[in-house]
Amino acid sequence: MSDRQPAPGVPEYLDQSGSGVPRVRPRSLVVGVGVVGALAVAGAGTWAAMALLGSGPQPAEALPAGTLAYLSVDLDPSATQKIEAVRMLKKFPALDDRLGLDTSDDLRRAIYDWVQDDAGCAGLDYGRDIEPWLGARAAVAVVDAGGDTPSPVVVLSVSDESAAEEGLARLRGCGEATTSPSATAEGGWVVSDGWAVVAEDAEVAQEVADAAATASLADDPTYQQWQEAVGDPGIVTMYAAPAAGGSLGDLMAESGAAEGTEAGRALEDFEGMAGTVRFHDGSLQLEVVGGVGPDPLPVSDRAGAAVADLPDDTAAALGLGLAEGWSDRLVEELNALDGSATTGQDWQDRLSKETGLTLPEDAETLLGDSTVVAMGPDLDLDALAGSTDGWEIPLGVTVHGDVAGIERVLGTLRTRLPAEAAGLLDSDTEGDAVAIGPQADYRSRLLADGGLGDTRTFRAVVPEADRAGVVLFVDFDAGGSWLTRLTRDDPELSENLAPLSGLGVSGWLDGDVSHLQVSLTTD
Repeated sequence: MSDRQPAPGVPEYLDQSGSGVPRVRPRSLVVGVGVVGALAVAGAGTWAAMALLGSGPQPAEALPAGTLAYLSVDLDPSATQKIEAVRMLKKFPALDDRLGLDTSDDLRRAIYDWVQDDAGCAGLDYGRDIEPWLGARAAVAVVDAGGDTPSPVVVLSVSDESAAEEGLARLRGCGEATTSPSATAEGGWVVSDGWAVVAEDAEVAQEVADAAATASLADDPTYQQWQEAVGDPGIVTMYAAPAAGGSLGDLMAESGAAEGTEAGRALEDFEGMAGTVRFHDGSLQLEVVGGVGPDPLPVSDRAGAAVADLPDDTAAALGLGLAEGWSDRLVEELNALDGSATTGQDWQDRLSKETGLTLPEDAETLLGDSTVVAMGPDLDLDALAGSTDGWEIPLGVTVHGDVAGIERVLGTLRTRLPAEAAGLLDSDTEGDAVAIGPQADYRSRLLADGGLGDTRTFRAVVPEADRAGVVLFVDFDAGGSWLTRLTRDDPELSENLAPLSGLGVSGWLDGDVSHLQVSLTTD
């Protein structure tokens, strides 16, 4: 353990906030520990030497149950995760050239060289100061170890505790050993049981280690609940405890940023969340789960099905499922904006006057149960550049709902548009769907039986489409790889974008748990 004492004039690490709610205050960690964190995040050890099935202690075991926020990196996951990661990243020439990735590489060294080239400590030596002790797992956390002021903490897995003590001392001195810290040195640590707990001073580090020994985050029931809900682990794990909402809300309330708003209410009712980043079948996925709360937004599960019904060559689409009452909630939120001179009712009255609509009723009718904005693959960039009205864009909107009511609202809006722009709201109907847009051919395609939901790319990036309330879908290969055509004037950029196949964002509810997944896939 470091023997450093707090420097003269430095405030105590625990401070009474006066609010009864923990508040996070930014603090400097040990000098150079950010470099170590970057190494552990980006790589850990020789991948070829890792066990086929990643296992072993996780940083949550070295943190106390009172931890408010936690982000960990595990570079010893399953062999499949390791292989998937390298295979995907090597598809991008610039990244492959910069890191020289290979399944047998020591990625710690690659990232160390990268960091040192840009803004490192000239006195550090990788082979002497880092390689002998840095393990495969790391975490950054905000910890409430029993005081009123939480502290930032870094946890690193350690393979050689003696070497870790020496390495951390050199990191603090930016290459110079600091076994006898000066009064201006910052950072302290505890090294024990295979972990280095690094904090703003040794006293905080010991406080965290002692609290973890009594009750660890890994054994906390709420932490376990959210980790189970987020599903298969990957290389990054994220967690925020329910108490983190109150802490953040207290900080925002001091500035008046959250009081009375949807964000403020959400923080008050925060139930916790978890997230993970993983590689899967050629895709990079981010999944986040959290509590729905007592007053969830009025959304329906129609978005995914509506997007899935689009033509199979759709280049991009954004779908939203809406439930009755969403417009009233929007007005309420606008009314609650602190310091706003214009209320939600003011906006509503102004829009009613300018559009001729009866709001909010006509707004809910117009957008129906689901609304999808879609773009076809036949995007002619040269024609678009010379266009004066943008009608060459294969763009349309599909609304599912009360067809007669939707057409009535569209008719009112058309009377308020200039004659030359009225065609933007031309529409056709089929069943409970209305297609809106300037191109008759594309409107017809939007209403036909589409097969987007059956394509490989859609299935790869839009999970749980049958119950999704919000969906964003992009097919980079549509229309002969429109993305590479868009960047053709920059060959290097175009080459590095070429491996991208699809992007998807999908949000859905599973009981009282909300899910959001972002997926980026390659060819």
